[in-house]
Amino acid sequence: MTVARSQQICVSDTPYYHIVSRCVRRAFLCGEDTLTGRSFEHRRQWLIDRIKKVASIFAIDVCSYAIMSNHFHLVLKIGANDNWTDKQALITWQSLYSLPVMCQRYLQGDELDDSSVRLVQKYASEYRSRLCSISWFMKSINEYVAKMANEEDRCTGHFWESRFKSQALLDERALLTCMAYVDLNPIRACMAKSLADSEYTSIKERIDANKTDLLPFGKGVNDLPYYLSSYIDMVDETGRVIRDDKAGYISQKLGSALTELELNPDTWLDELKGFKSIGYSAVGTVNQLKEYSQKTQRKWTLGLCLKPALE
Repeated sequence: MTVARSQQICVSDTPYYHIVSRCVRRAFLCGEDTLTGRSFEHRRQWLIDRIKKVASIFAIDVCSYAIMSNHFHLVLKIGANDNWTDKQALITWQSLYSLPVMCQRYLQGDELDDSSVRLVQKYASEYRSRLCSISWFMKSINEYVAKMANEEDRCTGHFWESRFKSQALLDERALLTCMAYVDLNPIRACMAKSLADSEYTSIKERIDANKTDLLPFGKGVNDLPYYLSSYIDMVDETGRVIRDDKAGYISQKLGSALTELELNPDTWLDELKGFKSIGYSAVGTVNQLKEYSQKTQRKWTLGLCLKPALE
C-alpha cells in the first residue's frame, strides 16, 4: 500500500531525501540492450541535463546522483523560498511551465483590479510551494524524459515504474552513508572498477570538475558540513574493499577519512553494505525513527536503524 508524500516528507525533521526512480520497461533507460543491440547511452546525458536544469530553478539542491541502466538515484536537499516575492515565484515557474493569462498580464505590468491581484497572489503562493516540493521536482524531470524516450521509441504509455521512491535521511550520518551508497552504485554493480571509471555519477563530477552545480562541501551555512577531500577519500577507499569477493577491512587511510567525517570505523562497512534503497522510508537511529513516525503522523515507520554514532 502506497503512502501519501505528506506522510513521507517532513522538512522540519530533515531536508535530506534519497530518491529512486525506475524504468518500467524491459528496454533500458540507459545502457545497451544486448537482445536488440540498441544503445540508449545518450539518455544518461538527457537525464543529467534535465536534473541540472530543474535543480537550477527549484529551491532544491542535488547532493549526489547515479544514473544506472534502468533506474537512477538522487540525494536531494529541500531549501526554503518563503522570501521569494510573487513576481519572483511567477518568473521562476515560467522557466518550466506556462502561466495563466492573468499572471502574464501581471508580469507585463498591466492594470489589474483587486480580485485579479488576489488571484495572481494565489497562483504565486501555489507555485512557490511547488518550487520546493520533491514531488514537483521529480515530475518536472520524469515527464520530460518519458516524453523524449517515447518519441524516440515511437510508442506511448508509461515509461516509469509507478511513482518514485523516497527515503528520509534523518541525520548527517545517514546522509553520508546514503551519498556513498549512491556514488558507489556503478562499482557495486560491476559497471566500473574505480571512481575515475564511474561515469554519470556525482562523485566523478566532483573529482573532474573545478566547478559543479552540486551542493558543495564546506563550512558555509548551506553547505554539506564536511570537507570534499575527506569525502572523496572515504568513497574511494570504501570502493576498494566493498566487493563481495573479498573480505572488507578498514585501512589506515579509510579509518582516517571516516574519523574526519565523524563516522564510526567499527560499523561503517556493515552499515554501507546493509543500506537498502527500496522498502525503507527513513534512515536513522531508533529514536529518530520514532520521532519521524510521530511527526509524519504514522503509527510506525519501516526504516533502517543505524548504530550509535562515533563518540
